[in-house]
Amino acid sequence: MEVASLFNIILIISILLFALIFKSIIQKRKTRRNLPPTPPALPIIGHLHLLKLLINFHRNMAPFCSSNSGLVKSLWSPLHQQLKNDIIFANRPQLLSGKHMNYNYRTMGLAPYGDYWRNLRRLTALELFSTSRLAMSASIRQEEVELLLKELFLASAEKPAPVELTSKLIEVVFNIMLRMISGKRFYGKDAVDKEAEEFRDIMREVMELNGSTTLNDFLPVLRWVDFLGLERRMKKVFQKLDKFLQSLVEEHRRVRRDSTHLSPGSSESDAGNKGTKSTLIDVMLSLQQTDPEFYTDETIKGVSYLGNSSCRN
Repeated sequence: MEVASLFNIILIISILLFALIFKSIIQKRKTRRNLPPTPPALPIIGHLHLLKLLINFHRNMAPFCSSNSGLVKSLWSPLHQQLKNDIIFANRPQLLSGKHMNYNYRTMGLAPYGDYWRNLRRLTALELFSTSRLAMSASIRQEEVELLLKELFLASAEKPAPVELTSKLIEVVFNIMLRMISGKRFYGKDAVDKEAEEFRDIMREVMELNGSTTLNDFLPVLRWVDFLGLERRMKKVFQKLDKFLQSLVEEHRRVRRDSTHLSPGSSESDAGNKGTKSTLIDVMLSLQQTDPEFYTDETIKGVSYLGNSSCRN
């Protein structure tokens, strides 16, 4: 008797739940929302089945631009208005690489819009891309161009030889950026020391992980099980990157401290700002003396990562 009563109660509750779900589905169908047309979606994964290769995401989105089955803003005018009037679109997506390989979204390229990002933009605009800073770094650009011309001359001194200028010009640009940020060059035939080799190996791994889109970014449930061990690999590579950047910061801090000891009449904030040898790391170490809460070592390494993350093998 008690079993039959319990069964009847469960049956009644199931019927009520089914009726409520069915009623909500009917109401949703009656309430037509003015949404853009979309391709057929599957439960849970949505439209991911339409993207065969997530790495070439921009190429997979190309067919949607020429059809009515998707909403893709490819014109500058509406896109500009959208980015200008809605602050949400000013932020970058919260990708897995930004968390584990970009100091938890603390680099300028991935930091959320706000006071922190505006301070970083102001810092780089004044100390890296300003007219005065570019004028001070003119000797760096001249030296790198001279080294390139010398290398091309030696390559064709005995007989004409083909040269791939694309890779050579990329190395020149990267060396200019790295010398302005850290005062060192890590690319080219003459950059063959252990530190340069270590840097290139680290950046090769970083770009392999940082520049690709993974399923973990679209299906957060895969992060719970660390699909393909991606998070472990990111953390391992980032430890090497962070250690290398920290060694650069400590080296500049040590040079500034030694300069202060050699010049008793100067303060520590003036040690790294003499002449054209002052780098972006030196500038941030100087600012660290006045505002240590913002210009932490993590912030300095994150800004240094601005130029390093552009490098490839």
